[in-house]
Parts: sequence; structure tokens; C-alpha cells
Amino acid sequence: MLSRGKAGFLGIGAEVARVRVTRIGSEGAARTVPPADPAEEPVELEVGETPAPVPVAGTEEGTVAGLALVALNNILSTSGVNVTCSVRTADDPEVGGPIIDISGDDSGLLIGRRGQSLQSLQFIVNLIVRKEFGESVRVVLDVERYRQRREASLRDMAFKVAERVTQTGRGITLEPMSAADRRIIHLSLADRDDVSTESVGFGEERKVSIFPKR
Repeated sequence: MLSRGKAGFLGIGAEVARVRVTRIGSEGAARTVPPADPAEEPVELEVGETPAPVPVAGTEEGTVAGLALVALNNILSTSGVNVTCSVRTADDPEVGGPIIDISGDDSGLLIGRRGQSLQSLQFIVNLIVRKEFGESVRVVLDVERYRQRREASLRDMAFKVAERVTQTGRGITLEPMSAADRRIIHLSLADRDDVSTESVGFGEERKVSIFPKR
């Protein structure tokens, strides 16, 4: 990394991170892509052949799962990511649509910090699908059962924190979380009669507070 960049304050003074990327060519030779100079016009770099489409299974024309797979395939093949996509279920009643599994050598790259990259990819796929099938449809993407492991970890943490809160009588505020993660915490403790939960904060700093029930 050449520069970590800056978040700025309310968007003021923000700087984009600058990195040096090395791609392995078709003959095994490394090619270095120089960092972009903001003063220069964008240029196209030749980095080898266009990656082959990502193999998918269970594609059916005219269905939510089929359209989601095609959209996901196009995005990932353009990105050159070496993964395989398959439909776990075409219509999960709890989700309100299909669940698509992603696996392969590069699948870990799609998760990101706290699952943010996966959430962004899922958001794009849902935008495409909802344009055709309406806002009520929801597509969930999962990488190597990451969501299942993440949900189990969050539930376990919620129970432990709730026990701590009941023992001390003092509330505890968790670290910032995505809306999906906060929902898991709320649902995990919803049936308890000794603690309550609420979301506090704004934007990316929004958190869950767990406190004794009065």
C-alpha cells in the first residue's frame, strides 16, 4: 500500500487510498500496475485475456434465482474472481427469495471486513433482481457458509453479553455493526425478560445497546 488514504470529516479532506497491484500474466510473468495519478487522464491497461465466466448451477430463465445467478456471474467474471456459484434454495421463506452459495479459491476476497464486501455485492444483485421482480424479493449471498458462522458467533456473543448485563446491572454497548448484524442481536435477545436492546448512533457508527429490563 502506497497510501492508506483519509476518511476526512463529513467528507471534507478525504483522500482515496493508493495501492500497487501486481497481476500474474498468462505466462507467469508479474505485471505491476502503477498507482493512478489524479492529474492524469484514465488509461486502459492490457492485463491479459478476459477471464472465463464463472460456472453456475441451477439457472432457470424467468426465475428470481436464475436472474440473480446471471447477474452475479456477470459481475464476478468481469472481476476475474475464481469462484463457483450455486443455488442453495430457490425460495427460502425466511429470506423471501433465493440463497446463493459462492465457493472457490478466491471466495475469501468477497467477504471483506465484517462482511462489508459481501453486503455490497448482495446489494447490487438485489437492485438488478428487484427491477424485474419487485421490491418484495430478497436475494441472499453466502460465501463458504460465512453468514451461518457469523450468525452463530453473534448469537453466542449476544447471550454472553446479556448474562454480563444481568450480573452487573449495567448496560453494555457493542461495537458498530451493519443493519443485518444488529438485527441478529435484537432477534437473539427478543424473548428474554431480563434484558432489552436498542440501536444507537448514526450511519456506520450505529451500534446495539443491551441493558437491564426495567
